[in-house]
Amino acid sequence: MKPFAIAGMQLELSAVHSNVEYMGQRLDVLMSVYPWVQMVVFSELAAFGPLTANAQPVPNATEATFQEWARTHGIWLIPGSMFEQDGDRVYNTASVIDPEGNVVGRYRKIFPFKPYEAGVDSGTDFLVFDVPEAGRFGMSICYDLWFPETARTLAALGAEVILHPTLTGTIDRDVEMSIVRATAAQNQCFVFGINGFGDCGNGRSIIVGPAGEVLYEGQSAQEMIPFEIDFNRVRRSREVGLRGLGQQLKSFRDRAVDFAVYRPEAREWPYLKSLGPLVKPDRGSRAGIQPKETTE
Repeated sequence: MKPFAIAGMQLELSAVHSNVEYMGQRLDVLMSVYPWVQMVVFSELAAFGPLTANAQPVPNATEATFQEWARTHGIWLIPGSMFEQDGDRVYNTASVIDPEGNVVGRYRKIFPFKPYEAGVDSGTDFLVFDVPEAGRFGMSICYDLWFPETARTLAALGAEVILHPTLTGTIDRDVEMSIVRATAAQNQCFVFGINGFGDCGNGRSIIVGPAGEVLYEGQSAQEMIPFEIDFNRVRRSREVGLRGLGQQLKSFRDRAVDFAVYRPEAREWPYLKSLGPLVKPDRGSRAGIQPKETTE
């Protein structure tokens, strides 16, 4: 057995003021009750909520506070994400901090939730990192997981656990949870889908194992979710197959097909072009929504 203890923090968070002090208080409580936890993951945009007006350059004083928390508790810390201001661009960025307080990497969300996450730019780089004597982790944020290419890339880079902070307060949460299960099974890995609560989500965080099985499903409430995983489950599944059956990563490696849909010219394929612009649907749109009433 190769155990490792990860805690998800499903906190009731505000969209209109800083949550940083409260995050620190709850982290102190978590580590007092569960001192065996080795890594803590907060939800997407936990610190300041989903308003891009709170964007700031990185590194910054808030990230330095997170670094101090990691040092104090001797843990790996993923404090959710925050909006990063980089010149005239804004990114949804998650920091990964080691137990000495070092930032070992920053991940910019590759698929902002367009058209609703307006004004946020796409990152282009994947992030995997190793925890010594444990295993390899990959970072993903919310809408990223709706695109299987992101998780497949992380798995192909060796990720055995996908850490997936989320801010979902919408009616598609049940679909997201199905996607988390499919992602874990397709890539034979653990997935920690940690959602916020209150202004920053509707809860229902989910932890899934490498056979696609739900190991824990949260409620629509505030929760601290400490959970121990076994890396050997991932390694055995990838060696002999999911439940002794499909060996998906090997089949993907050994594939005969070159997927033309991933070539740049595929963006000009007639059907994809026919879908129209990426904008919010309005009344009277092609979606068949009732037109607005007009007055003369």
